Amino acid sequence: MAGSASLIEDRKIVLDDGAIIQIRIWRLPQQTVERPHGLKYSLFYGRPGERIIGYDNEAGKGDHRHYRLREEPYTFVSLERLIADFEEDVRKEIENERSQAAR
Repeated sequence: MAGSASLIEDRKIVLDDGAIIQIRIWRLPQQTVERPHGLKYSLFYGRPGERIIGYDNEAGKGDHRHYRLREEPYTFVSLERLIADFEEDVRKEIENERSQAAR
């Protein structure tokens, strides 16, 4: 009997400007070809109706990231590295948004 995925991380932060940072990670009952690390994840930064940065491994696509309209493969190294890479991309984007707003 196959078990179900267990949610191991579920964080959602709404920033003062209304932007949302959400991290959801599940441990799968077994590894698969698409998810050899045994995890399913969805990391999101954006606003309602607008994904600015996203990391996920949707079935059929494998590990990848989104930056606005661009989608590219992501090389999964570890759960810690995944979160660190996402947080770094979000930090850079927030800095970029602030510098553009200051112009």
